[in-house]
Amino acid sequence: MAERILLVEDDARLAEMIAEYLGDAGYRVTMASLGTVALQHLETVGHDAVVLDLMLPDMDGLDICQQLRRHSDIPLLMLTARGDATDRIVGLELGADDYLPKPFEPRELLARLRAILRRRHGGALEPPLHFGRLEIDRAARSVRVDGEQCIITSYQFALLTALAERAGRVLSREALMDMVKGEQLEAFDRSIDVHVSRIRAAIEDDPKRPQRIITVRGAGYVFSRSQD
Repeated sequence: MAERILLVEDDARLAEMIAEYLGDAGYRVTMASLGTVALQHLETVGHDAVVLDLMLPDMDGLDICQQLRRHSDIPLLMLTARGDATDRIVGLELGADDYLPKPFEPRELLARLRAILRRRHGGALEPPLHFGRLEIDRAARSVRVDGEQCIITSYQFALLTALAERAGRVLSREALMDMVKGEQLEAFDRSIDVHVSRIRAAIEDDPKRPQRIITVRGAGYVFSRSQD
């Protein structure tokens, strides 16, 4: 069955173009021009991913992202015409998996959408990873601490898994971005740090004093093998 995409975009011509392009690529697209309508769709209809414009007539896309992440880890791709990098960073901090600045090529949107969906579906048949109270279930794409579900995005799940599978090894930001694929960020971009911060907030007892994902100054990150 074709994967269902919720496209939240108030520019009717652009929305029609994107919907047609994604439809030709095999996706089923539901369109919403208002944030309130988008949230209603997400509550009543199952979707596999969301493409979300930040500038909507009734709501800020960042507010939608924040509301969505309170109860869902659905893959989310932000679209933004804003030139300020702060919006991109805030969006990632609120839980978006990726961003795409306007104007963009439809092929790039499709590639990024496929990447975040691929990260969601990857890892089937692989056994869970256990580190003390932390469980990373690669088949179910879920993370638990003491049996409690942790809400992180599909990108963050891929990042956490890449670190955990190589526990004890220091991994540079460049290596991590290559491992999780689909990101076209420069090595000096701090977006990887934003995602690590979000993961720590989800799995660490004290995110400001992490015991699981350790920063190695000037080198990158290392996932601690130690058991709780």
